[in-house]
Amino acid sequence: MNFSLKKGGVYALFIVALTNYAPTLAQEVSGYQKPPKEMVDIVEASISQSVIMSGRGNYMAILEEPGYPSIAEIAEPHLKLAGLRINAKLRSNKKSSYFTGLKFKNIKNADEFELANLPVGAKIKDLSFSPDEKMVAFSLTTTNEIQLWIADLNTKQSKRLSNTVLNDTYGTLFQWAPNSNTILAKCIAEQKPLATLNPTLSGPNFQETTGKAAPNRTYQDLLKNSNDEALFDYHLTSQLKMIYLDGQAIDFSRPEIYKGFDFSPDGTLIMLSVIHKPYSYVVPISNFPYRVELRDKYGKLTKELVDIPLADNLPQGFDAVVTGAREFAWRADKPQTIFWVEAQDGGDPNQRNTIRDVLYTMDATGDNGVKKKLADCYLRFSKIDWGDDQIAMITERWWKTRGERRVFIKPGNSSYRVNLWDRYYEDAYSDPGEFVTVKNQYNRDVLLLEYNVVKRASDPNNVNIFSISEGASPIGNRPFLLQFNVKTKLTDTLFHSRAPFYEKPIFFDNKDNIIISRESVVEPKNYFELDYKKGKTQQLTYFKNPYPQLFGIVKQQLKYKRADKLDLTATLYLPQGYNKSTGRLPVLMWAYPKEFKTIAAAGQVKGSPYQFSKISWASPLYWVTQGYAVMDNVDMPIVGESNEQPNDTFIEQLTQNAEAAIGKVVSLGIGDVKRIAVGGHSYGAFMTANLLAHTNLFAAGIARSGAYNRTLTPFGFQAEERTYWQAPDVYNKMSPFAYADKINEPLLLIHGEADDNSGTFPMQSERLYSALKGFGVTSRLVQLPYEAHSYKAKESVLHMLWEMNSWLDKYVKNKK
Repeated sequence: MNFSLKKGGVYALFIVALTNYAPTLAQEVSGYQKPPKEMVDIVEASISQSVIMSGRGNYMAILEEPGYPSIAEIAEPHLKLAGLRINAKLRSNKKSSYFTGLKFKNIKNADEFELANLPVGAKIKDLSFSPDEKMVAFSLTTTNEIQLWIADLNTKQSKRLSNTVLNDTYGTLFQWAPNSNTILAKCIAEQKPLATLNPTLSGPNFQETTGKAAPNRTYQDLLKNSNDEALFDYHLTSQLKMIYLDGQAIDFSRPEIYKGFDFSPDGTLIMLSVIHKPYSYVVPISNFPYRVELRDKYGKLTKELVDIPLADNLPQGFDAVVTGAREFAWRADKPQTIFWVEAQDGGDPNQRNTIRDVLYTMDATGDNGVKKKLADCYLRFSKIDWGDDQIAMITERWWKTRGERRVFIKPGNSSYRVNLWDRYYEDAYSDPGEFVTVKNQYNRDVLLLEYNVVKRASDPNNVNIFSISEGASPIGNRPFLLQFNVKTKLTDTLFHSRAPFYEKPIFFDNKDNIIISRESVVEPKNYFELDYKKGKTQQLTYFKNPYPQLFGIVKQQLKYKRADKLDLTATLYLPQGYNKSTGRLPVLMWAYPKEFKTIAAAGQVKGSPYQFSKISWASPLYWVTQGYAVMDNVDMPIVGESNEQPNDTFIEQLTQNAEAAIGKVVSLGIGDVKRIAVGGHSYGAFMTANLLAHTNLFAAGIARSGAYNRTLTPFGFQAEERTYWQAPDVYNKMSPFAYADKINEPLLLIHGEADDNSGTFPMQSERLYSALKGFGVTSRLVQLPYEAHSYKAKESVLHMLWEMNSWLDKYVKNKK
């Protein structure tokens, strides 16, 4: 059977001729609609639970997230400023979420309890254990304000700590002092009432370039004029307060727009990042200029470290950074030592330099401010995991090659450097994972170390470190806990997930048992204490399956090859009780393309066949209840090895991927080749429109919140670094808008009217729909009021499901 029909032939022209006479879908209904009951039941069961472990593993916080909010909540007024969406009434970030259920479990004695005095239906965020793990702090949102609360884990009593009101518009909200006696919090500042803003009084808006290249991507919700700047200053300015456990609150520093703040490990100093003018109308707040300063615990300025300029003219490339010093932070294993990074290539990845970054340290109070070189980075600095003077681990990365290095350094010896891992970071099979850390005497995360004793002496070079990895493998993800000796390079796998479960360590300190999560195809994620030496487990949580109606559906991992022999995978879901003897099924194929630099990495198996399928608003799994075979996470790799760029052959590879997936499900005797739909969200929507424009493989398509005209994102998109002017043919060929006249299958377009994602303006869907309408293509544009790139309101989600189900039933399941 041939699955490679392309547009442009007699067949395609015949379809276009037919669809020119198809009437537009009538506006027979209005208002929010609901899909079939099975789908509604799944949405109603959307409450989810998660856990947070205390730093030393004594307590587990068990949190319950509520179901979807109402459209009335989503529609509450908000400001769009510098890439933020702000609830002006609450001084909160509109994108933040909260929990409505909270209880704790004492790991040592298995005591599980709730807190007394919490208001009914409390909206909880930002939960943080005190360093001594006797207390917990969190924010509580009411109808009018955001409050700071604490709870005593021994007495199990909770209370509001202070009458001050928090400002949660941006950045760090609060932090415990290392002594657990105070909390530094960002509060609403006392200000003069904001003057009434009149757009006609702001004057002309202007921007000017001075001839320096500034290739910025397409951002949304930016500042537009002086009125916006006034609103930005008013709502983001906050007053830091030092709040004691008796409720006393003392002003710390002065009202500013704070990007972040952090106590020194010994608690005597605080590092502040303060945003200041000039602001920008072309980049979001994360690129605004800010200064980094040190203050003592009473708020007195002791040192100004750096003033980082506005980053609106960075060089082209994903590895571009600002010139000069950046990324100031505290060294975790010392009381008052600062470290930072300085680019050696002018921050320009296009410049040829052997050394890309250099790390420096400086004692915050001694050395007279003398900086000391810590290490060179041959790739761009990514992060550092501190241990002690004998060991720290630097991670370096370089986008163009997808290279990653894990480097063993000795902070006490700047000339010592050993590459322990040198790999492609997109190669999941070789990923050692994240290093295991524990809390030190300063309550900071440092490497978990195990020094080996030889003849009663501890060899500083003979030390074990530990890591937790997803454990990607040819049989799927099998998370593991690894012990690695930095001297001998010998490894020991202390724990490895085993079928039929997907198990992952979440806490390990090399003293007690491991805390793991465990799930299976039919059992949701729960948490267990594991004696890994004896293999015995003790269950800690008992979360129930929220989707009992899906019991009996079949989940299996498919493996197949595309035409060029590249290995591909997908997850297939089949309805309850399905048997091939009853005939072939309509198929919904859901995917999201991903770029790779190596064929080997692109062909690796993704995901696990043993994970529980949690159904979010964006999932295609709803349709397994409606008699469809659902292919989810269908591999759509786009590969460009060596000097080739993946997008140079985007359409060709996309077509091969789709042909291979269809060929597999049809060859199994499951899928009906004439009743297969393709769909996706965001870049998956872009993929969908391209597949309909360039192939005749599908009966219909569903594209949600996508971008379809790449000339409207001219300075790069997704993983594309080149600009439109450097690769115009690539931009034009990858734009399904340019091939709207070749689309002849029904296409449903859905978009949030308040999309906040870079590049996916609602106009993208509006323009494609207008083009399709002009060419007589069967299409429908649905715009969801108040919704951003991800849809939140229950009414919106249910209506989205209704739209998709109606479309699939008409043009796929019951296709004539």
